[in-house]
Amino acid sequence: MLSDLLMDPRIKDIDVDSEDRIIKHREILLSKKMIRDVFYEIYNEVLRLEREYFSEAGEGVRLEIGAGSSLMKEIDPDIKLSDVVTQPGHDMIVDAQNMPFEPNEVKTVFGIHCFHHIPDPYKFLSEIVRTAKPGGGTILVEPYYSPTSAVLFKHLFSNEDYDKNGPSRQDVSGPMSDANQALSYVVFKRERAYFEEHFPELEIVHEAPLRNYIRYLVSGGINFRQLLPNFMSPVLRGTEFVLSPLAGLLALHHVTVIRKR
Repeated sequence: MLSDLLMDPRIKDIDVDSEDRIIKHREILLSKKMIRDVFYEIYNEVLRLEREYFSEAGEGVRLEIGAGSSLMKEIDPDIKLSDVVTQPGHDMIVDAQNMPFEPNEVKTVFGIHCFHHIPDPYKFLSEIVRTAKPGGGTILVEPYYSPTSAVLFKHLFSNEDYDKNGPSRQDVSGPMSDANQALSYVVFKRERAYFEEHFPELEIVHEAPLRNYIRYLVSGGINFRQLLPNFMSPVLRGTEFVLSPLAGLLALHHVTVIRKR
């Protein structure tokens, strides 16, 4: 596969379900300015959306689930980092389907490239209903359902799939294996009626594609080799701006804001 040729050699022999995966991903993230800048943009965008949509929730726990190699704490030190595996620099171990918080204790749960790894997303949404303060909720960044992402994600990862017709509840073998990268489409688009019927306490208040997809792809993300040097970033950013009207067709990721009424 082409993806095997483009894979960053630092993670070629890493077990994706091990703690070593997080260590190597963080090493790659810190060494590649282009993808690091993309992630900083994502962090700043989800924090902006938190201010816009969750301000009435007041104070409360602010948590990133599935944080992995996240640098989000560098942007906002008040955010607790968590994952299902132990990792230095994380604040706690959290299973998104059974979170260790009291009712109405949480302001925001951030999930960046995490939601599609949750075996039962409806258990997670039930936990948002239970733990989130009224006016708070969750902000998710996930693979998008554009024609471009549907083609690319289908072939990029041998341990993950992209199947719009797949089940909403997943039989996964590990934290990173067997996930369906189209899960946000399945739950919030294909099964939107089910979501609205079974979670009347929650409302989707914002959904939009992210527009840094060219730099994300060219940078190689945290799994693949970078295709162009860093000095090309301004040109790539300008191209993203010019193509912004086509983001619905070309974007690789999107952000969804779900608020507790």
